[in-house]
Amino acid sequence: MSKIIKIGTRDSELAMYQARAVQQQLEHLGHKTVLAPVKSVGDLVLDRPLYEMGITGIFTRTLDIALLNGDVDIVVHSLKDVPTIMPKGITQAAVLKRGNVRDTLVYKTTEEFLGAEHATIATGSLRRKAQWLNRYPTHTVEPIRGNVITRLEKLDANDHWDAAVFAAAGIGRLNLRPETAINLEWMVPAPGQGAIMIAALEKDEDILAICSEINHEETEICVKIEREFLNRLEGGCTAPIGANAYIKDEEIFFEAVLLSYDGTKKISVKRNKKLGEHHDLAEWCANYVIERGGKRLMDDIKNSERKTNVYSTKSFTETQRQSFNDKVTVDSSDFIKISLNRIAPRVIKNEIQNVIITSQNAVDALLTNFSAIELQFKNIYCVGRRTKREIEKRIGKVKHSENSAEKLANHLVEYLEGTEVTYFCSDQRLDEIPRILSENHIVVNEVEAYQTKLDSLKLKDSVEGVMFYSPSTVKSFKQENNPGDTMVAYCIGETTAKEASKHFKDVRIAKLPTVESVIDLVNEHYAS
Repeated sequence: MSKIIKIGTRDSELAMYQARAVQQQLEHLGHKTVLAPVKSVGDLVLDRPLYEMGITGIFTRTLDIALLNGDVDIVVHSLKDVPTIMPKGITQAAVLKRGNVRDTLVYKTTEEFLGAEHATIATGSLRRKAQWLNRYPTHTVEPIRGNVITRLEKLDANDHWDAAVFAAAGIGRLNLRPETAINLEWMVPAPGQGAIMIAALEKDEDILAICSEINHEETEICVKIEREFLNRLEGGCTAPIGANAYIKDEEIFFEAVLLSYDGTKKISVKRNKKLGEHHDLAEWCANYVIERGGKRLMDDIKNSERKTNVYSTKSFTETQRQSFNDKVTVDSSDFIKISLNRIAPRVIKNEIQNVIITSQNAVDALLTNFSAIELQFKNIYCVGRRTKREIEKRIGKVKHSENSAEKLANHLVEYLEGTEVTYFCSDQRLDEIPRILSENHIVVNEVEAYQTKLDSLKLKDSVEGVMFYSPSTVKSFKQENNPGDTMVAYCIGETTAKEASKHFKDVRIAKLPTVESVIDLVNEHYAS
């Protein structure tokens, strides 16, 4: 081919090194070339971590446009920066022989901080951050941006950083690896890390044929497995996913990992197959990860840019979390903490004629202190279907139940046998039962069975609605938050709704006193 091949590349020192490596191999085969450097968005914006910029292929997009416009004939990328689905009309033309795949820790003085409870590590990679926090959960990880030289300078200048993480291939290719550097053999690298990739137009058969001459087949096989694994998890370049394949003695060895952003959750997989029988390796490993909670982790990653619009004052199970429709971005935590009290044996020494139980927590408290046989209750009255189910499952038959404390109190005024009740309650109990019964000359013996500790947090401005499951959760919410005129309160029952109505203009009550019914209430609101 007589024409000069224009090689598009970023203009950073590392990118230029990689482009020159391609240039040298092509010119060694007799082809004429010229470098055409350009700046990418990833090189221009250095004050924010990559994962906050919300752009897939942040380092490759500008070059892809140049290629599609015909400004260059080929482009050179670090393969780990390339999205698994390339732009229409562009294809992978070749990969060079892979360099060091490992991540490298560059520390400032000694390695002693690795054994310390507190240390600060710098990295702009979510994958590195998640794996570091998984291994060293008490450490702090802070973002760092810039090219290799800039990051090394920032590490040296920042007094409170103990170390920073780099790609071993990058600092090695620039001959910048300091003596205070160690490879992190335990950290699973990014898919494609250490590999230089050439992209070209699918229709340019001449260029594709030329590039195939410098393609390294073994590297191509390995990175294809890694990138297929990444693609099957639907993870972008910034997802906390590691994958590494290598060939030894005609066998392919593969390891991969998926983590939560904070490193608290980790799903790993390892598998090896004979070369030539490896075609389902990525698929098998991806399915293994997905089936062990990977789908939930990836959903969290995808939704990380979406702002929470509904908050639950009670933590969800995984099944409950998956029940929301696509328009709902939900977060949850327990706004109340329960502490069961010691109940004096004299309280249940004799048969109690009338007992009131308004929550499952009271049931737990009773059975923590006594066996079911010891609880000699003649008539049991309760609030809520779940409380009734727990009582009848663990203690005995419920004589009557209502879906609110006020309704139960009014029922007892009409139908109570005798003039005295024992009420197993919380230190945060509502006033309806003792007030209504006392006004009607019924003696209420209150037994504090458990303590309800309010444990609220300040919600973000994006929250449009809050899910409540007891009056106490409403009170806890109010400790840190003031609902606006448009915020919706989704309530599990009438008693909870009554408390919420003191602070919310829009209060909605679930059809049934269950968490699932409150979820249905939210879904109905966001259905249109």
